[in-house]
Amino acid sequence: MAPTTARLLSLASATAPHEFLQADVASQARRLFGPKFRDFERLFPVFRNTGILRRQAVMPMEWYFEDRSWPERTAAYLDGAVDLFCEAARRTLDRAEVRPNEIDTVVTISSTGIATPSLEARAMGRLGFREDVARVPVFGLGCAGGVTGLSIASRMAQSRPGDNVLLVAVELCTLACRLDEMTSANIVATALFGDGAAACLLKAGPGGLAEITGAAEHTWPNSLDIMGWSVDPLGFGVIFDRSIPTFAQAHLRPAMETSLARMGLGLADVDRFVCHPGGAKVIEAVEQSLDLGQGALTFEREVLADHGNMSAPTAIFVLERALAAKTSGNLVLTALGPGFTASCVSLAA
Repeated sequence: MAPTTARLLSLASATAPHEFLQADVASQARRLFGPKFRDFERLFPVFRNTGILRRQAVMPMEWYFEDRSWPERTAAYLDGAVDLFCEAARRTLDRAEVRPNEIDTVVTISSTGIATPSLEARAMGRLGFREDVARVPVFGLGCAGGVTGLSIASRMAQSRPGDNVLLVAVELCTLACRLDEMTSANIVATALFGDGAAACLLKAGPGGLAEITGAAEHTWPNSLDIMGWSVDPLGFGVIFDRSIPTFAQAHLRPAMETSLARMGLGLADVDRFVCHPGGAKVIEAVEQSLDLGQGALTFEREVLADHGNMSAPTAIFVLERALAAKTSGNLVLTALGPGFTASCVSLAA
């Protein structure tokens, strides 16, 4: 008898409470960085070229105008991340008409703060999870976290038919804003990052929005310095290699072909790639590498324009729009993240 596959029963997103217009962020960045960073004006066009119109953050804009300590950043992370975790989880469960006490496993994805006890433990009482719920917190996946998290959650659901598995990805990227780092990577991060959360409910059996049909990852050797965090007494500092779009354009296709083959697919079998929109140039690089056609990744550009790069939840935001638009067939959800890794999940919708 063939194993019962996991199915996506519902998904939902949650946005942070404070909205920033990109034009206002650019103006304040010029005020804060311009007098101290001699290369700022050369980098300033990145604020216009990201494809972002607005973003959301857990703290008001004025909070970012001062240097913040690690304890201040952590306090903001714990408060904001738990709130967004609960909001995304509630929306997802409501859509599936599943009660919190019916959840058997919670997979939590977050790489933008440290929480011990982890976020799902802090949210248990507020949401009403059972005392015996299984907790699976995962750190360090970065932008690939939403996709890899979906892979982990689907395998857990498939291994325990009948169990409800809740995935929640929460990232507060804006808390890594640093006024002390006069680097190109920090300016790019300031131009890109937003905060948000997304959740998915999975269960093995019939029904739902889509069937999870496969998953694969590809990690390139000697690529640790392309993307990630540095850590110092003030908190996280972003590591961004300027060559990410160039790297993606040159290397994504063969890696994707290998990953798809592991899932029993070829490029021609994919009806729609659903991609993490890391930035406008990354979207263009993915379109070119996979021969999708210029402008094909419409949902990705919409999410980027409305929310910025929220790291792990962003790909699920895109999937939510794709499924709401009745996109059907073989879908491949994919994201690039630290490692440097391409993560993929195939869905039949």
